[in-house]
Amino acid sequence: MKQTSIKPLALALALAATAPAQANEREQLEALRATTFAILDALVEKGILTDEVAKTLVEQAEAKGQQAAETAAKTEAAAGVVRVPYIPEVVKREIREQIRQEVVAQAKTERWGDVNAVPEWVERLKWEGDLRVRYQGDLFASDNAAPANFQAAGIDLANTDEDRHRSRVRARLGLQAKVSDSVSAGFRLVTGNTSDPVSTNQTLGTTSNKYSLVLDRAFLKVKPIDWLEASGGRIPNPFFSTDLVWDDDVNFEGVAATFKPWPNQTMAAKPFFTVGAFPLQEVESSTTNLAKDKWLYAAQVGLDWRTGAFSRWRFGLGYYDYRNITGVRNSTPTVNGFYDRTTPQFRQKGNSLYVIDTDANNNGTQDDPVWGLASDYRLLNLTAMADLTYFDPIHVILSADVVQNIGYDLAEVSSRMGAGYEEKNLAWHAKVTVGHPAINLPGDWQVFLGYKHIERDATLDAFTDSDFRLGGTDAKGFYLGGSYGLDRNTWLSAKWMSADEIDGLPFGVDLFQVDLNAKF
Repeated sequence: MKQTSIKPLALALALAATAPAQANEREQLEALRATTFAILDALVEKGILTDEVAKTLVEQAEAKGQQAAETAAKTEAAAGVVRVPYIPEVVKREIREQIRQEVVAQAKTERWGDVNAVPEWVERLKWEGDLRVRYQGDLFASDNAAPANFQAAGIDLANTDEDRHRSRVRARLGLQAKVSDSVSAGFRLVTGNTSDPVSTNQTLGTTSNKYSLVLDRAFLKVKPIDWLEASGGRIPNPFFSTDLVWDDDVNFEGVAATFKPWPNQTMAAKPFFTVGAFPLQEVESSTTNLAKDKWLYAAQVGLDWRTGAFSRWRFGLGYYDYRNITGVRNSTPTVNGFYDRTTPQFRQKGNSLYVIDTDANNNGTQDDPVWGLASDYRLLNLTAMADLTYFDPIHVILSADVVQNIGYDLAEVSSRMGAGYEEKNLAWHAKVTVGHPAINLPGDWQVFLGYKHIERDATLDAFTDSDFRLGGTDAKGFYLGGSYGLDRNTWLSAKWMSADEIDGLPFGVDLFQVDLNAKF
């Protein structure tokens, strides 16, 4: 038990123990003395002070009070002064308040009587995580094209006709650390692998082998002033978006900053601005490797708008500019082509591809072609959301998203793909959700219905939703589902997705997922 400061306490007890006074003054001093002892008794009773510490405080205060009284008496006697002590009522109140404030403040700081007290730095750490167990059925259309046809077009599909049933698990564990009032840090571990940026699922059935954990996030966040927040490293998606452009599991590598003017103002409409620069692939250029580093530069302007007490709207207009991701044709076939590294490091399916090297093995055949993206990608993305709470706690949430690849140049793409190639660079998505906005308690529920239309070059197929038609672009169809709370932070959900190709090779997939989720 730490020693408490006794300056106000000693003052009160010293005043209570001073030389004789008039009858009414003595009564007041006795009342003050009784009040002081009552405070100490209350602190002992609540376990904030031990009985031994309280007694020590009283003894020290009385000793100092007696010493002060004797010194004052000697001084006054030598000077021939006769004093009649008088303590105004306002002074008494101030003394009581000083005692209360100092003791309570020190008790909080030093955690008197708290047997579960932990070091201060522990309170600056916040753990969060979730676990999901899933059944997934991939149901293929009977008229799908054969895998060999897709491989001839640069799409790696091993199965297009045999239904697949999988059990999967996802585990995520993250830590947020408050370094200071303006600096924080975070990281997250997840299941998955280092070659798939759009999925953290682990499929069961590994002959009881163990699963891998990967570092999904690692970042520093700085908030020097209320209206500015910047982060760098491997960061969560900083943009207001849906999975039309960015899969929910995508994290960004690089730096981003968000500006929110007038954060402390009471306003119905508040704008926000986000900018970022993200390296996609670092390429070590040389005389034999003429490819360049691949980057994404992005900006978004948005508005949060409240219309009365029952609805909230959000709008975001984003611009995503990909640099150096279009494939460049090698001038002559080589084993290590000058521009082979212009091929995408990761892709799903849907984007227009063309062969940038027709003789990768340098053996006079085309048995191992190198594929590159045929189009540039500069995306203009408008996202809107309305949260209507007229029936609170039941919400009606409407969301819409449209994206167009304004970097698409039909003449350039046709020169690479061949004459008569059509422009397909628009995508849109609409969804309605009814129920509780989050599933936290038993009995909470939510249902939703949505539709997607994603043309082949509307967005980069690498980062869009990995479940809809098993990932990528050139897909259209609907989805529906719902969730129900089974216990606190535990819920069951189901989702059905049905999607077909828009104009590519025939490939339709119905996907059924049942999830048991828990978060902590």
